[in-house]
Amino acid sequence: MSLKDPNLVNTKRPKRVAIVIANPAVSTTTGWPVGFWWSELAHPYFEFTEKGYEVELFSPNGGKCEADAMSDPNDASGYSASDLISQGFIHTEKLRSLVDNTRPISELTVADFDALVVAGGQAPMFTFETATDLQSKFVEFYESGKVTSALCHGTAILRFAKLSNGEYLAKGKTVTGFANVEEDFADNAVWEYGLLARDKHVMPWRIEDELKNLGANYVQAGLWRGFAIRDGNLITGQQNFSGAETAKVIIEALGE
Repeated sequence: MSLKDPNLVNTKRPKRVAIVIANPAVSTTTGWPVGFWWSELAHPYFEFTEKGYEVELFSPNGGKCEADAMSDPNDASGYSASDLISQGFIHTEKLRSLVDNTRPISELTVADFDALVVAGGQAPMFTFETATDLQSKFVEFYESGKVTSALCHGTAILRFAKLSNGEYLAKGKTVTGFANVEEDFADNAVWEYGLLARDKHVMPWRIEDELKNLGANYVQAGLWRGFAIRDGNLITGQQNFSGAETAKVIIEALGE
């Protein structure tokens, strides 16, 4: 084999990670605008770039994406006010522009990346059912043996992703995702503040329930505790406080 053989592994090539964030949508349960969650983009991005990885942003449809308001550290609610990593991302023009110019997932070439991360936020719960390009790319990544990951409500992709043999990818896998106790907390919060009638729920369905229904071994670490778990080349993170944990498990899986 010649030293010029293109099949030789270039050990100096940086790892490349594709992060997928959701396109804007409107919640069918609350009527609110919904999108991706800042910390689920910014925290993994920080961990990956600190390791020297190259990161590229995609969304199901491409174009400008919008975040859920409460994930913004500058939001009047103050919910994410202590999230300095997201604050830094938002106020770095070069990084913020990435969110305004995402590539459509249909343009992603699996061979060009070492890992895929599907971030959450509220929008995935309303849009991933019809995001067929994302579903197929997620499965293609997984079946190629590459690190394939989803985080928080981004694990909604597992409700729809089917392997080439027709089985659900999640079946028989140990996974996590936004927990029922966390959905209960969110529902109670909006009820308490009178933002939603008590017979309504923030989400149209629940990650924990659906993944169990598909035959997955769903696990979680408790209310708002950062947590990620690996089953082979599938990695899942529990919720919006699990971005760094998820990225670190990915980094370990990539051998870096």
